[in-house]
Amino acid sequence: MSEGYAAALPANAWNWVAVWRRNYLSWKKIALASMLGNLADPMIYLFGLGTGLGMMVGRVEDASYVAFLAAGMVATSAMTASTFETIYAAYPRMHHQRIWEAILYTQLTLGDIVLGELAWAATKAFLAGTAIAIVAAVVGYAAWPSLLYVLPAVALTGFAFASLAMVVTALAPSYHYFVFYQSLVLTPMLFLSGAVFPVTQLSGPFQQAAHFLPLAHSIDLIRPEMLDRPAGGIALHIGALCLYAVLPFFLSMVLLRRRLMR
Repeated sequence: MSEGYAAALPANAWNWVAVWRRNYLSWKKIALASMLGNLADPMIYLFGLGTGLGMMVGRVEDASYVAFLAAGMVATSAMTASTFETIYAAYPRMHHQRIWEAILYTQLTLGDIVLGELAWAATKAFLAGTAIAIVAAVVGYAAWPSLLYVLPAVALTGFAFASLAMVVTALAPSYHYFVFYQSLVLTPMLFLSGAVFPVTQLSGPFQQAAHFLPLAHSIDLIRPEMLDRPAGGIALHIGALCLYAVLPFFLSMVLLRRRLMR
């Protein structure tokens, strides 16, 4: 590996904490507004779509539709929170505010910065997913003990989607291009991954495609626990999410190094 690309890797196992802490100190001033913003869409889906459509649909996979939907919204909120933190908050820190450039004058490497940004985005996803899971447990759509198993899956989901979004951040020339990622990737994934209705209702090709989507793997980890059912393929789902977290992480570092070196 060339010296330049080696310098783009994390310098050690702890430097990223400084970036995480910097983002946390900046965020805590607007923490309440940020949390409400992250919770708005999932809560609207949960109580609006879940209650209204649930009265017509009835039970889905031997559970009330609202309970079925709640598990999907936990995963979806993690996906949305980590993605938006990466594309709409990390991007200006890199591009407009040039905070990354200032950090690179310290002992931290580009890899430390990227890892810290991903860890912070995963933290935001964890908070958002936890809030939805707690609401679901309070209103009786999930058992409290299930949260012990759900929350690690939420954190892993957040890291995976943050890692994918960092690739988009590295490639996007401006803010205007993020809408394509939202409209052409995230929104279709929401409906293809079983968040709103069972994957089994899709046609054959779409069912096969769902097996490769990170949100589908996240939901398959979270929903059985929240509905108190045996989960299958746990190792497969965790392994898939880990791949989505690790591979785009290294790809984004290569792309970001090229971008910052221009």
